[in-house]
Amino acid sequence: MTKNVRVRFAPSPTGPLHIGGVRTALFNYLFAKKHYGTFVLRIEDTDQNRYVKGAEQYIIDALKWCNIPYDEGPLKERVFSPYRQSERKEIYRQYADQLIATNNAYYAFDTAAELDHHRKDHEAKGKTFIYNWHNRLKLKNSLALSSQEVQKRLDASEDYVIRFKTPQDETLTMFDEIRGEISIDTNTLDDKVLFKSDGMPTYHLANIVDDHLMEISHVIRGEEWLPSMPLHMLLYRAFDWKAPKFAHLPLILKPVGKGKLSKRDGDKMGFPVFPLAWKDPATDELSAGYRENGYQPEAVVNMLAFLGWNPGTAQEIFSIEELVQAFDLERINKSGAKFDPEKTKWFQQHYFQERDNESIATEFKELLKDYDVHAADERVLKAVEMLKERAVFTKDLWDLGHFLFVAPVVFDEKAAKKAWKDGTATLMGELAQKIETIETFNVENLTNQVKEWIGQKEVGFGKVMMPFRLALVGSLQGPDVFEITAFVGKRETIERIRFAIDSLS
Repeated sequence: MTKNVRVRFAPSPTGPLHIGGVRTALFNYLFAKKHYGTFVLRIEDTDQNRYVKGAEQYIIDALKWCNIPYDEGPLKERVFSPYRQSERKEIYRQYADQLIATNNAYYAFDTAAELDHHRKDHEAKGKTFIYNWHNRLKLKNSLALSSQEVQKRLDASEDYVIRFKTPQDETLTMFDEIRGEISIDTNTLDDKVLFKSDGMPTYHLANIVDDHLMEISHVIRGEEWLPSMPLHMLLYRAFDWKAPKFAHLPLILKPVGKGKLSKRDGDKMGFPVFPLAWKDPATDELSAGYRENGYQPEAVVNMLAFLGWNPGTAQEIFSIEELVQAFDLERINKSGAKFDPEKTKWFQQHYFQERDNESIATEFKELLKDYDVHAADERVLKAVEMLKERAVFTKDLWDLGHFLFVAPVVFDEKAAKKAWKDGTATLMGELAQKIETIETFNVENLTNQVKEWIGQKEVGFGKVMMPFRLALVGSLQGPDVFEITAFVGKRETIERIRFAIDSLS
């Protein structure tokens, strides 16, 4: 067993949490619990310009709905608090100064306009501008300027950034728990900004410092952070700190085509990419969420677990406890995982069938009010029992069984052509008379008496049952005909048969 496992999920509150982020949180949670470790939620809000009101609470609510509880974080303050980087900004300055003191970083006074000029000049020459070893001594920084000039600029409160001094002519060899050994030429890296004169660190410095101070043992994050790994490893070395183990999760890909799954894909194909609905405070645009679309959290978690990971067995349905036991970083794929909306519905149908009928009936009764249907609790519960096995969501129950509450006023044209023949009207009139005579109006007695009557008439079973279903439903869909008959009752059944006779003859 891995000792002292501490992992973190560190989202930025810049908008709703994408399901890719939820998967990252899930994998961190599963790994922590598998090794009896700690799962930390840290809010990385150093970029205040991109901060979106309500986004942090959304993240917390989303994890709660998905049943991925964190052990430490906002509202669960522990020894390593605070867990919002904006509340830790006094911590980072000393580490930036330490890097300068050890010649691992430097002040850079280049303005945005000057850097833009260099970029455009390089582009005009067919080159790419990279701020690093090959030009840093030609630019406006503390490596090129005299110490007196640097101090003068600092005393004058001139804007600056602190850049990391990337080593030159070195092959950096790293190890990723999923991808194995990775090597990179440090000459290809730029000198990233670590700290700004406004007193806020960039993601890179804050991330490393916080992971170290919070004693994070494993950094499990998305593949999009893989290009940052060399800088982060170099920072650990510069501080003379032991680096955590890194594992970069594969991308979640579009259902069709190439590239990373985006909100646009969900909008186009009609599925959510966020766990909860999100209303953009700037535009009032509403984005769909799995919760509001009727999905069970267990279905979403089960679906996400299989995006890039497999248990090595044929089992597909896992409880969260089973996922904890089965989870292993070694079984995570390197290649991207294609998102399958239909597979998500498959998981949803499984978990929907496991729900108790009473809770579904409570939801369905509320939904019925939208159609101006006000039914007794026992009738709604009975309807759920009849329809549930064909449903994926509660909202499906209306499409599957609206005829239980509202008599058809039109008939499916193809169904009518198939079921209603010459002589059908007469046969249905006789069936109505037969039903009038049945006293005990339950499924068993209806089945026995109508079948016996059909046998006595010496007509084909389908010649009666298809038009009978058509009269009750308006089409040839639905559960057992006699269950429908018993549900709607004798008077309603006879009225529907007579309406069909009048409409279709």
